[in-house]
Amino acid sequence: MLEKLYSIESLKEQAEKKAHHFIMAKNGEKCVGFASYELDYKNSTTTKIHKLYVLPETQGQGVGKLLINRVAELAKQSGNGVLSLNVNRHNPSIQFYERFGFNKVKEENIPIGDGFFMEDFIMEKRL
Repeated sequence: MLEKLYSIESLKEQAEKKAHHFIMAKNGEKCVGFASYELDYKNSTTTKIHKLYVLPETQGQGVGKLLINRVAELAKQSGNGVLSLNVNRHNPSIQFYERFGFNKVKEENIPIGDGFFMEDFIMEKRL
């Protein structure tokens, strides 16, 4: 799964063919988190956050908030009025997203092969 989503080839495809943008949060020279997002998701006025990761040792220090706020700014600059993301239904980060104004709007089961599914909530936030 990691190779499918995070290989150099896959990341290049996400940036060049799928119009995903990447931003990093740094502390000095160290990358402590990153996000990828897509403006005008599915030809709408929604920005989809595809990835949001913060190093475990820096969680709780505002890095995730910084990344979400930056994506929100870029979305608004592009005329998008909604942020959307998927999160696993059993992931404790649901509470993190809810604190920042995201609401559960739908459930989605995404097949990932060999009879397995990603069981997600779709969460949205109005900008």
